[in-house]
Amino acid sequence: MSDLQQQFAAAAAAAKTLATKPDNDTLLQLYALYKQASVGDAGGKRPGFADFVGRAKYDAWAELRGTPQATAMQRYIDLVATLQRA
Repeated sequence: MSDLQQQFAAAAAAAKTLATKPDNDTLLQLYALYKQASVGDAGGKRPGFADFVGRAKYDAWAELRGTPQATAMQRYIDLVATLQRA
């Protein structure tokens, strides 16, 4: 496991233990960066209009299409670090 992957795994664990829950926009950003870093580009069908949460998550992830996984990992790590300081 590379150093970046180790930092990513540590940030993912730290994100679950933040002192205060981030706002919804930040949660979507965390979700999208995590998915892009761990899976890659969003695939599959976009959830239907009745699935508001699923659709918001998918849209946030799809906005990162084309972002390299290493870049998404670093952005996730940086965001979690910022949230820990807040």
